[in-house]
Amino acid sequence: MNILQIIPGSGGSFYCGNCLRDDKFHLAMKKQGHQVTKLPMYLPLFSDEHDLSDIPVFYGAISIYLKQLYPIFRHVPAWVDRLLNSGPMLKLAASMAGSTSAKGLEEMTVSMLMGEEGKQKEELNRMVSWMAEYLQPDVIHLSNALLLGLAPKLKAVFPQAALICSLQDEDVWVDAMKDSFRDKIWALMSSKAEYIDGFIAVSNFYAGVSLEKMDIPKEKVFINHLGVDPDEYRFIAADQKERNIGYISQMCEANGFDIMVDAFIHLKKDPDFDDVKLIVTGGSTGDDKALIKQVRNKLKAAGLTHQVEFHEDFDGEGRHEFFSKLRMISVPVRNGEAFGLYLLESMASGVPVVQPALGAFPEIIEKSKGGLIYETNSPETLAAALKDLLKNDDQLQELSFAARKGVEEEFNIYTQTDRLIDIYTQFFKRN
Repeated sequence: MNILQIIPGSGGSFYCGNCLRDDKFHLAMKKQGHQVTKLPMYLPLFSDEHDLSDIPVFYGAISIYLKQLYPIFRHVPAWVDRLLNSGPMLKLAASMAGSTSAKGLEEMTVSMLMGEEGKQKEELNRMVSWMAEYLQPDVIHLSNALLLGLAPKLKAVFPQAALICSLQDEDVWVDAMKDSFRDKIWALMSSKAEYIDGFIAVSNFYAGVSLEKMDIPKEKVFINHLGVDPDEYRFIAADQKERNIGYISQMCEANGFDIMVDAFIHLKKDPDFDDVKLIVTGGSTGDDKALIKQVRNKLKAAGLTHQVEFHEDFDGEGRHEFFSKLRMISVPVRNGEAFGLYLLESMASGVPVVQPALGAFPEIIEKSKGGLIYETNSPETLAAALKDLLKNDDQLQELSFAARKGVEEEFNIYTQTDRLIDIYTQFFKRN
């Protein structure tokens, strides 16, 4: 099968779990001998992307934003589009405030979901024409349901292809929008869902959310958890490291960055934890600057500035170095998450996770046995959970080994990729 992944990129300015998810499946499929291509939209997937030199970035973030706001840009010469979609310009877009935020992008989201009736019709035609010339895919996998506006055109041009769509955290984007747009966007996504052969939810929890939010036949929804390659992560047992706590995700309010810092300040009031440091990584966008400034001021007021390390490098080797410093991590996402790939990365490194009882977190920890769940997502309860685990060296050591084993046995990317290929094959044979 000739497999095509259509993936919206983040440009590498923050830890993007969805980008990593798609990239890890892409690499695993290639290692298993499958023919697979990833096609980026909006921005490159990562800041150091090396393997897309022959593949253009479609729907360049700057170009489509200008065309949405100013009709004159819909008729500019091709060279202007090429300039706007060039590498340096897209890197600039990745660092711009709001470039990855839903607020203020309601009309563009609607337009994208309208597909051929939207204001990006020319870009859709350009992308599909390029696919028809260079790829002729047997399977087209959309990264998330916000891309469903592409589906009718893709189905018309590639009727033989199986059209698949992942489901992960669309609600985080849509439900942050103005009330007047929210229902309209869910309705648009539901109407375009009829063109999709199969949906793949990343957890049982999020399959339930998607079925509640969208009008999708239950029999079209499959569950396929995420995975990582354990061999890519260096296991270091908990007792071999200092008593440090970590946070790895975009440093924003939605991901509970301030909850983590407040919990650390609370924990540090106990002299039994004088040696404990907080190490944070994951990057940010311009929208997060105010929160990060506020957090730094809190730490300064508490006299803890030198007890918190902002680990700048969260890609590749930098991420492995980050995990090597920690005994545990927590990312207290305010409303939970559809999955959380950072949990698998942490556990594969022998770092247990401490998560709120929200979203798919209980599902992942129950399956992996690699961490603990706490009930109320507040700084006080998180601090108490971290204290209890830091005091119990035996439990921490057991969880460290269980975390690694859980990833090897339950969340191995090659096992999950086999399941993904089975789903592809099922629908490709039907077509």
